[in-house]
Amino acid sequence: MSALEPRDADTGTATDEPPIPASALSSTAPAETGGVLGRSYRALSIGIVSVVFLIAFEATAVGTAMPVAARELDGIPLYAFAFSAYFTTSLFAMVLSGQWADRRGPLGPLAAGISAFGVGLLLSGTAGTMWLFVAGRAVQGLGGGLVIVALYVVISRAYPERLRPSIMAAFAASWVIPSVVGPLASGTVTEHLGWRWVFIGIPVLVVFPLALALPAIRHRASGPPDPSAGAEPYDRRRILLALGISLGAGLLQYAGQQRNWFALLPAAAGFALLVPAVRGLLPPGTGRAARGLPSVVLLRGVAAGSFIAAESFVPLMLVTERGLSPTLAGLSLAAGGGTWALGSFVQSRPRLEPYRERLMVGGMVLVAAAIAAAPSVLIDAVPVWTLAVAWAFGCFGMGMVIASTSVLLLKLSAPEEAGANSAALQISDGLSNVLLLAAGGAAFAALGGGTVGAVHEAVAAGGSGSHPGAFAAVFLPMAGVALVGAWVASRVRAQ
Repeated sequence: MSALEPRDADTGTATDEPPIPASALSSTAPAETGGVLGRSYRALSIGIVSVVFLIAFEATAVGTAMPVAARELDGIPLYAFAFSAYFTTSLFAMVLSGQWADRRGPLGPLAAGISAFGVGLLLSGTAGTMWLFVAGRAVQGLGGGLVIVALYVVISRAYPERLRPSIMAAFAASWVIPSVVGPLASGTVTEHLGWRWVFIGIPVLVVFPLALALPAIRHRASGPPDPSAGAEPYDRRRILLALGISLGAGLLQYAGQQRNWFALLPAAAGFALLVPAVRGLLPPGTGRAARGLPSVVLLRGVAAGSFIAAESFVPLMLVTERGLSPTLAGLSLAAGGGTWALGSFVQSRPRLEPYRERLMVGGMVLVAAAIAAAPSVLIDAVPVWTLAVAWAFGCFGMGMVIASTSVLLLKLSAPEEAGANSAALQISDGLSNVLLLAAGGAAFAALGGGTVGAVHEAVAAGGSGSHPGAFAAVFLPMAGVALVGAWVASRVRAQ
């Protein structure tokens, strides 16, 4: 879930409220006394939350239909690329969207992103071969990357600082229904109508967010931050670095699927591309957890990477080691959507603002404890519901941490830097997912768990045969990474 929520990040200083376009000045006064659903913000809030809802539903529904699509298209060997194609192109699109939004406003990248997202779904839904299916997923990734960053630029420009925690909480809440309904609806449609209708049907939902959000964004957040200043040229160096980070991530994911010495070549090439790209796109001091914005960016990556890497192996562990059906294994995590939203709601309370750093530290401790507790169900005497309870607490912690990093990033970003900062935070999140998933997958395979690609096939087929120690080799190191995140969370306040 977290890998798909909108983000922020780069370098900047704390500022007062971002300037509001001249066209919106007439609505500023009532907005100061209303909430996110007040008259001044209602259409905008419902519109952008609907966009997040659409992305959440796509993420949960399409993931359920993907194994059937791969089998029918004779594309099981390319199964992992159906996921990595989305991620790889989205990394590039995030940087492009940040520059586009900072220079021209968020309306353009948001409209283009939603359109590309829908086109990608249609391409995948009508694909006759697996390569065309993967190409559709790549187009979806371009759209998703453009949308995610543009949404946070909208928040930076259109909402006063006091309302940003509330709209972040609304974003988290919009994942609750899709996390429960999405897999069940997708499974029913796939079984009775076919997997193609899962992809073809979702673009119809694009119409409502476009009709509601775009006019409100044009009114409140369109154009450059300072209309009187000339638009700066695009930073070609950052765009080239974005290409490098996308290609590097793709090579690393490919290498992670191989189990031979030749995999070292694409892995080395991937790291060679990633190192300069990461240094150029993330804020200086991110690697050493410098106080303030660099630690906010690093924390997002540490939190999301450790949690998603661990969560990816939970259903497989329940299926192969405890004999649950894939549906029950997936539903064991369903409560996490609600507790994630609850954690995001808690951080949005104004009276807790002075304690935000402590909330983030506590949230990371909960995440570490949940991940460490997960492999306890490998012991037959431990009830399976233990994992569901532990994961609900972990999701509560993630809800506080993820929303808080977004709030702090916008607070530390000047209006003209919101897009670049949003892209950097998004990159930290997504790249950490790749690196930690690759590391966890390698450890899992080394101890007899199989390759990452085989993991997905095993979940879909309800297979078995994984060694319990292979799961411990994933969960326990990720719990350690989450504990490091608790330390990083103590450094998010600039001094």
